[in-house]
Amino acid sequence: MTGTLVLAGTPIGDVADAPPRLAAELAAAEVIAAEDTRRLRRLTQALGVHTTGRIVSYFEGNEAARTPELADALEAGARVLLVTDAGMPSVSDPGYRLVAAAVERGVKVTAVPGPSAVLTALAVSGLPVDRFCFEGFLPRKGGERRSRLREVADERRTLVYFEAPHRLDDTLAAMTEVFGADRRAAVCRELTKTYEEVRRGPLEELAAWAADGVRGEITIVVEGAPETGPQDLGPEELVRRVHVREEAGERRKEAIAAVAAETGLPKREVFDAVVAAKNAARTGPAGGK
Repeated sequence: MTGTLVLAGTPIGDVADAPPRLAAELAAAEVIAAEDTRRLRRLTQALGVHTTGRIVSYFEGNEAARTPELADALEAGARVLLVTDAGMPSVSDPGYRLVAAAVERGVKVTAVPGPSAVLTALAVSGLPVDRFCFEGFLPRKGGERRSRLREVADERRTLVYFEAPHRLDDTLAAMTEVFGADRRAAVCRELTKTYEEVRRGPLEELAAWAADGVRGEITIVVEGAPETGPQDLGPEELVRRVHVREEAGERRKEAIAAVAAETGLPKREVFDAVVAAKNAARTGPAGGK
């Protein structure tokens, strides 16, 4: 008989949010794989749980190397509990490799549902929740970040991101550039914790707020692209879309063709908008240099 892999959701802030089954699984597990063993000890103390299973670390740095060892334990019949620092394992946290290995070996995989920063932020954002995309963390480098954002610039569904506090200002500035200054968003900080804060407003406004520095764990929720037809797109929007693609490395000719294809407009109309904007920038509003 093979064992069972249990993915256990842990509180994202308030320990009182721990699911009732979590304490029982922590006490019964033969092996507990934890992203941070020190946080695990604090959690078990807060829950009043005495663990008897073997505790091993399982984080980004050793995930690939430790997965075979845990998969062997599962195949041998062990009940392995996987917990991360907060939220559900394998959602932007270690876990996917182990789940894939367990499935490949025919091991049962189950979960203890628990708090989720993704769903919590989405629920309190005030933005549409009927359809959404979770995009995880954006790339750290500016060019790669803008390129990734450009891929979803026309996505109609609400977008959810995780971000480190020290990169929040750069990310919101990039979102303002790619999605547009008026796109609505919410920055959710320290969810369920003492200093919980939810800032809502246009991206440009949120970027200005974040420029002074923000602390804590961050989840960003961004409104999806508006339902607009080709007739609704003015020259300024066409130029913005071309500029975003050029910033991501596309040649102007390719960017114009791509914008024409995605909007359903003739390439000549997009080209004329770009040329007019270039001429306006060169001559200035008064017509002089």
